[in-house]
Amino acid sequence: MKRKLSSALAGLGAAGTLLLPVMAFAADEKPKLDTGDTAWMLTSTALVLMMTVPGLALFYGGMVRKKNVLATVMQSFAITCLVTVLWMVLTYSLAFTPGNAIIGGLGRMFLSGMALDAVNDLAKTIPESVFMTFQMTFAIITPALIAGAFAERMKFSALMWFMTLWAIFVYAPIAHWVWGGGFLGDWGVLDYAGGTVVHINAGVAGLVCALVLGKRKGYGTDNMAPHNLVLSVIGASLLWVGWFGFNAGSAVGASTNAGMAMAVTQIATAAAALAWMFAEWMSRGKPSVLGIISGAVAGLVAITPASGFVNPVGGLVIGIVAGVICFWSATSLKKALGYDDSLDAFGVHGVGGFVGAILTGVFAVEAVGGDGKKGLIDGNAGQVLTQLWGSLVTIAWCAVATFIILKIIDAMIGLRVTAEEEVEGLDINLHGETVH
Repeated sequence: MKRKLSSALAGLGAAGTLLLPVMAFAADEKPKLDTGDTAWMLTSTALVLMMTVPGLALFYGGMVRKKNVLATVMQSFAITCLVTVLWMVLTYSLAFTPGNAIIGGLGRMFLSGMALDAVNDLAKTIPESVFMTFQMTFAIITPALIAGAFAERMKFSALMWFMTLWAIFVYAPIAHWVWGGGFLGDWGVLDYAGGTVVHINAGVAGLVCALVLGKRKGYGTDNMAPHNLVLSVIGASLLWVGWFGFNAGSAVGASTNAGMAMAVTQIATAAAALAWMFAEWMSRGKPSVLGIISGAVAGLVAITPASGFVNPVGGLVIGIVAGVICFWSATSLKKALGYDDSLDAFGVHGVGGFVGAILTGVFAVEAVGGDGKKGLIDGNAGQVLTQLWGSLVTIAWCAVATFIILKIIDAMIGLRVTAEEEVEGLDINLHGETVH
């Protein structure tokens, strides 16, 4: 193509010579806003928001006991509102504006200076307002996931304080480290859509919350079965559909990368659901509804960091491995260690995110990820170690910071409802409402 262009310009003589500087300038121009990319990212943003409300709210709401269903869906809804305002005021700037290797700057506090045609350097073909809102939906669902670990026992006031501080001191820095120009990105950690930033982060925080708050009253003796699995199936289904915005949207444009991310997401999710189902069927004699939907979520979690770097075979293997390991972690591991992770936030998101992050280092291929982004099967064994280090750094900071935040709040206002409130139910005691 270049040879034909040169020949054509040579034929134009002096006129062609005059055109060359103009064409060189055009080639160096920054990418212009693209309506196709913008349309896809607007759609993806709506899909990811749907994952929290109503998706996660229904998924978690159906799995708790009837006396706590309103308190549980209230957590997802209130977190959505709280994090939206925090993101606008402060945390978007901390995560995605130029700063240093640890934290971003304050140039976008209150979204100052965000004009209609402004762009973020990480997404130059869509308006920054769209990029900001897309990333906001990730910041929303991450703390909402944590709530599954301490369901049915935390004060609502404590939850609001905890989520505020956690969003500022845990989510924003880790998002910056991986995606916003921080040191984990510089190390070469691959995380396409949130294996470390979202799932390991939320899962580890959930485990720390479960350990600090302690077990629910009657845990191990009372019947704590889900009160309405139909709600949970609807929620899981909304999560599955919304996850295409999560993973394919992380291409930040309507591109071939988005297409492949969507394909491997679908494959891994189905494979993990079947893997969990068959593992449960073989070990317990029956395949449960709760099992297959939990397996699907495990597959969604595990493929998240890998979705922009692996081919369909990689997606299939990641899904199968995640389904089996997350089934084990949510049943055998939890029972052996004795912690009360109410809705398996750690067992599915923490463990599934870690599995996905490590397997990204195994199955990433340059033909999909491009620019040297390849893993063990493509000749780069060192990527596995890079993924491990990135995961361990995330785990360490999240665990320590979460523990400190919880202890501060506990000292100030207390974390847990009273024994009487817990036995009677959070719906009536925290919100003055019940489901009949």
